Amino acid sequence: MRLVLIICVGLLAGCSQADFYDVEGNGISLAELQSKPLIVNYWATWCGPCIKEIPELNELAKKHAGEFNLLGVNFDQPGPEDQQKQVDKMKIEFPVFAGEPSAKLGVSMPVVLPTTYVFSVGGVLVATLVGPQTGDSLLAALKTTPPSS
Repeated sequence: MRLVLIICVGLLAGCSQADFYDVEGNGISLAELQSKPLIVNYWATWCGPCIKEIPELNELAKKHAGEFNLLGVNFDQPGPEDQQKQVDKMKIEFPVFAGEPSAKLGVSMPVVLPTTYVFSVGGVLVATLVGPQTGDSLLAALKTTPPSS
């Protein structure tokens, strides 16, 4: 009986609960996001600078896959069907949060778009970048994050 209890506790400890979901329904844990530097980009379909910035973010995500986590947030937070349509319209190739994550990430929802938050390993906010970013500006912001230990 004790062995069964130990096995059950071990299995439960290995299960990680999703803290977030992306628009495709994939669960994401906060611990997973904080295991690497994290970039969170707020955008909207009506935001001209956001439209200009998305190809830079797509390229950055491709070139540096595995080095950091990059997720988008639709500022307008439409319903699930419109959310995917808007992601497709913007041609976003990186994950996009299905809901508004600012409270769980410990930041305020931005008032200017685009806004990009950069977090170090462990979830410490190291930069708030307002306006369209380039791959180079985001890589520079990531360099200010302390290395993981």
